[in-house]
Amino acid sequence: MADPSSYRPKPGQIPDSPGVYRFRDEHRRVIYVGKAKSLRQRLANYFQDVANLHPRTATMVTTAASVEWTVVSTEVEALQLEYSWIKEFDPRFNVKYRDDKSYPYLAVTLNEDFPRVQVMRGAKKKGVRYFGPYGHAWAIRETVDLMLRVFPVRTCSAGVFRNHQQKGRPCLLGYIGKCSAPCVGRVTPEEHRELAEEFCDFMAGRTGTYIRRLEKQMMAAADEMEYERAARLRDDIGALKRALEKNAVVLADATDADLIAVAEDELEAAVQIFHVRDGRVRGQRGWVTDKVEAVDTAGLVEHALQQLYGEERGDAVPKEVLVPALPDDADAVSLWLSGRRGSNVSLRIPQRGDKKDLMETVQRNAVQALGLHKTKRASDLTTRSRALEEIAEALGLDSAPLRIECFDISHLQGEDVVASMVVFEDGLARKSEYRRFQIKGRVGDTQIWHGEGQDDVRSMHEVVARRFRRYLAEKDKTGEWIGDDNPEDDGRPKRFAYPPQLVVVDGGQPQVAAAQRALDELGIDDVAVCGLAKRLEEVWLPHDADPVVLPRSSEGLYLLQRVRDTAHDFAIRYQRSKRTKRIRTSPLDAVPGLGETRKQALIKHFGSVKRLKQATIEQICEVPGMGRKTAESVAVALAQAAPAAPAVNTATGEIIEENDGGSRT
Repeated sequence: MADPSSYRPKPGQIPDSPGVYRFRDEHRRVIYVGKAKSLRQRLANYFQDVANLHPRTATMVTTAASVEWTVVSTEVEALQLEYSWIKEFDPRFNVKYRDDKSYPYLAVTLNEDFPRVQVMRGAKKKGVRYFGPYGHAWAIRETVDLMLRVFPVRTCSAGVFRNHQQKGRPCLLGYIGKCSAPCVGRVTPEEHRELAEEFCDFMAGRTGTYIRRLEKQMMAAADEMEYERAARLRDDIGALKRALEKNAVVLADATDADLIAVAEDELEAAVQIFHVRDGRVRGQRGWVTDKVEAVDTAGLVEHALQQLYGEERGDAVPKEVLVPALPDDADAVSLWLSGRRGSNVSLRIPQRGDKKDLMETVQRNAVQALGLHKTKRASDLTTRSRALEEIAEALGLDSAPLRIECFDISHLQGEDVVASMVVFEDGLARKSEYRRFQIKGRVGDTQIWHGEGQDDVRSMHEVVARRFRRYLAEKDKTGEWIGDDNPEDDGRPKRFAYPPQLVVVDGGQPQVAAAQRALDELGIDDVAVCGLAKRLEEVWLPHDADPVVLPRSSEGLYLLQRVRDTAHDFAIRYQRSKRTKRIRTSPLDAVPGLGETRKQALIKHFGSVKRLKQATIEQICEVPGMGRKTAESVAVALAQAAPAAPAVNTATGEIIEENDGGSRT
């Protein structure tokens, strides 16, 4: 591990101008490429105290052994050179998006004498017109099958084409009218190319011209009483309209735009792109990446733009690019995109209307893609085994932790404090073993704290102590072995009978210390404890002053993160349900002997709790089923009840008064 000061350039050596810089390791391999408006200011940030750097940046500068730079004239040139170097050197510390699958395109080979329509994947070829990408190849084939009625372009391979040229007769598509059969000379090369270009124009969004032309031809044929030809034209129009319906209109103003959304966590990010042409979604694609460098959403967007348009020219770059966050050098990126298109490109964040609504849809797709990627990654047996082995090695465990329990605390400003326990066995969630706790401020019969206000550390101590007191109690009942020799065993596992090999807490050093203290007090010394701090994804151990930093690409860190996030979500759901239940309580709940039926009868008779509170005992007795004793109890309960806090509309801040027709809304 190198000391950055050993290769730090002298301040006077670094120019104060735009440029691109490269960090190299001791073997002269490029490990990071970056650009800057001012090389002097940017590089100075890397050579400050390593302790002040982001952990990923610190790893990069300590891995590097030298730095070099190239001065350019403008920020746009810097952007272009940065992209070229990332493609050339493939640096390990740069964000690199990878396709979660190989997306198919509809391609028209205009570079051939007889252009062909086909499905293509992989790198784009010169002279080929591409449309898409599409989610599935069958979607392309369905669209092409409909359009061949109107644009009978060749779809066969070169070998099939030569074969039918030699035979002197067309293939089946030629006989049924879905190919113009250039192989046997039914059309000239020029006529066939014109068909292919019209096909491309239609796919590019210029649809109205062809449909209107066919409609005029249909009407003319009908006027001339050529009804069979008019019927064929009618069917052709229907086929084109069905092809258009496969791409729903999402933007009414016939916009050409790409919408880019990002979903991210501490370790990974997913990008989704919707390609909208002529107001219709023509294609969709997605990428995922490991966050190997300290990068925010704006940085992820910039990297995505480079990868998306770095090899594109002309109409492949749309007039408008909509993003969730603008890159730091938004003007330079916009100029770069405009240069690749050959005309102005607008780069902006949608603020309102249909474009903002569509961006929310793209964002939901990005979130789903990230979740799907994590699920696929977690479901692989080999990956799970490696994750458990990495955790055991990093934490110094004797064996892989086959059962992991994770605890999290949740509250709202110190109220409705609850805790969750989730269980993972063999790296997979065991939902039947999940448990929820209400924080009471005591363990057993011992009051350990008052229980009000927010104190995650004492709450963590309580919940871990309660869980393992139950474990010890179950152990005392059943003995060391649970099962056949126990006459009270019904064959089902007891709720807290099985101890984990590892306890994970959501938090840092204080929460870990509290959990370990709870185990020590109970005399449990065969369960390991660690904590995962969310800010930097550091793993804390009970008696260590410094955290364990697992590699960013570690499957063990990914599993710990997933366990922690699951516990966090489970705790939040429980806390919200408790808060909702508390808010919905009524003063009538405190009246002994008053059931749900008579409560509803009271509310129905008086219209609201407010009116019921104003009623006399005699008026309450008028309600069917209400005796005088119960009526007196109702009156006393309502009189003693504290006034309810006013309901507030969270969107406007307006206080909502209780209306005469019922309770607050």
